[in-house]
Amino acid sequence: MAVDDISAAEQFPRWISHFPGPGVPTLVFSHAGGSAANYRPLALALATGADTYVMQYPHRADRFREPAAETVPELARGLFDAAPWRRLGPLRLFGHSMGALVAFEFARIAEAEGIPIQRLWASAAPAPSTVAGLRKVPTGDADLRAELAQLGGTDPRLLADEEFLTLLLAPVRADYLAFNRYRCDPETTIDADINVLGGRSDDRVGTDLLEPWAGHTTGSCTFSLYDGGHFYHYDHIETLAKRIITDD
Repeated sequence: MAVDDISAAEQFPRWISHFPGPGVPTLVFSHAGGSAANYRPLALALATGADTYVMQYPHRADRFREPAAETVPELARGLFDAAPWRRLGPLRLFGHSMGALVAFEFARIAEAEGIPIQRLWASAAPAPSTVAGLRKVPTGDADLRAELAQLGGTDPRLLADEEFLTLLLAPVRADYLAFNRYRCDPETTIDADINVLGGRSDDRVGTDLLEPWAGHTTGSCTFSLYDGGHFYHYDHIETLAKRIITDD
């Protein structure tokens, strides 16, 4: 059920962007350092068949003055506690890169609270149990600049803007620190089905890191690859939206 009355809508903070649609409530979780604005095109496409909500993490955009979460579970808990999700009924979740881990932890919390999660789309993200064994992502200024330039997904002209870069590096560093601290046991599962998505040319998250997602659900798990690298989804917005809307 969509939030369509004033009293319910007022209980949702303004930093949760709502794109009303006719279908199942679908929550979108951004990548490390990302903001809700990055996912507006996807949200607009999703809203043709899903009641869409885009999460804004603290320490950026309209939550700039709020301290960043120190861990991924803490970030997920803050997003869960911020709104009356129970009013929406069953939920669907989409998370890209670190956002998939946040969505996974959100699903764990929601299911423990009796809120059913129908499906999680985990996009370009290493499976939770693999993260602890990965190399630590960089958190120093110089390394972060190089990392952002190599990953893509950020306009190079913006990376050359020192004022913008200063604002960008703070949330990226905070998210990377949370990612570096993340630990998840291989036996930790959710009941929701998981659809794993990735880019065929993604040199950061290959199939070896995607496949272990199957061990984190008691339901079904599918895998789909699309042309492109780590941020492949920017080139497949309409296709992904249709997939998310129509998958049962």
